[in-house]
Amino acid sequence: MKRNYFVVAIAIAVCVVMFAACGGGGGGGGSSSGGGSGDGSVYYLNFKPEQDQQWQDLAALYTELTGVKVDVITAASGQYETTLKAEMAKREAPTLFQVNGPVGLASWDEYCYDLTGSQVLGELTSDEFALMSGSEVAGIGYVIETYGIIYNKALLSQAGYTQDDINNFADLKAVAEDITARQGELGFAAFTSAGMDPSSDWRFKTHLANMPIYYEYKADGIGSTPAIKGTYLDNYRQIWDLYINNATVAPTMISTKTGDDAVAEFVTGQGVFYQNGTWAYGDVSVIGDENLGMLPIYIGVAGEEQQGLSTGTENYWCVNKEASAEDIQATLDFLYWCVTSAEGISALCEDMGFVIPFHNNLPASNPLVNIANDYIDQGYVPVAWTFPTMPSETWKNDLGSALTGYAAGTADWEAVRAAFVDGWAAEYAASN
Repeated sequence: MKRNYFVVAIAIAVCVVMFAACGGGGGGGGSSSGGGSGDGSVYYLNFKPEQDQQWQDLAALYTELTGVKVDVITAASGQYETTLKAEMAKREAPTLFQVNGPVGLASWDEYCYDLTGSQVLGELTSDEFALMSGSEVAGIGYVIETYGIIYNKALLSQAGYTQDDINNFADLKAVAEDITARQGELGFAAFTSAGMDPSSDWRFKTHLANMPIYYEYKADGIGSTPAIKGTYLDNYRQIWDLYINNATVAPTMISTKTGDDAVAEFVTGQGVFYQNGTWAYGDVSVIGDENLGMLPIYIGVAGEEQQGLSTGTENYWCVNKEASAEDIQATLDFLYWCVTSAEGISALCEDMGFVIPFHNNLPASNPLVNIANDYIDQGYVPVAWTFPTMPSETWKNDLGSALTGYAAGTADWEAVRAAFVDGWAAEYAASN
């Protein structure tokens, strides 16, 4: 099967199985027929609410085919870490869970079964997607995702513009502010509301904050830091100002808005632009594939005309080594079936709309994924996901509170700077 260009470009893969011949720690295989694992069972604590039903259906199908019980529980949006802590304390703890990268792994490393030598690991297209803990494989990335500024082509055209008119921050600002100036005439705003409740604030305290971190890392030639400098905080401020001052609601109202509000505003034509990712296709597809576009998040950095969309993963499967040997094996078998069987691959790639870093990845049916492919095919440079290096959830939450206070007028930008820079150093020191 022809590999998806998206996976090729992002993984920088050479399509060899780096770990198939590795010995040591993990073992664990799984039968390619999905034949079950004796008395073992699987309990998956799913991170993605938007794919809950698809995981429920896939679990039921696997149980029907193999007789192996698979339970899927899905954490509420923004509540995964809290839910994981509660579930791990129970006697019947998850056998399969997720961490978001090296920082998340630091909290759960002691629970992670070594996946070295497992069959599911051998299905990865590149070791880029193996999350290491020393010499052990603690997790496996299972989905590559992309985010940017999703937009409604029909509304943008109605305002007199096309994507060709927006190639940097100055362009985006000019278009957004023109739409705001003519909002009464046009009947819609530039941006949907920047909801700052837990169902939505991650779009700004994490995904938008990735932009100044990415550019600082790029400028300094690093991949992480114990003390962020905030070199591009002025750029972060100007994109945040653009969002909140050209939206469907006043800046003082964003603390009352949710992720559902933003979706509703987008699909009912109240706002042209909506920051989110490929995973949101199911929410926005109602406007029609022909009307969906996606722009890079421009923040006013030199050379951003060649910037692509923000692409990476923070989704790593981990197997609970505290589970029984039977449940561990059942979980490994289930994962291998998910990434090799026709049913599993169809569910992941078609039903869930994932681009997966495994050999059997299918061409995307999600048009937002295909837009990401086009950017890469045209030579635009993807923005790497640096937010897994953020020092803690506390750091994110404090930044989100500061952004909300700034928008409401109860705090100035210095509070954002302090949360971003001083908070980073403090949280890094506390966890290392």
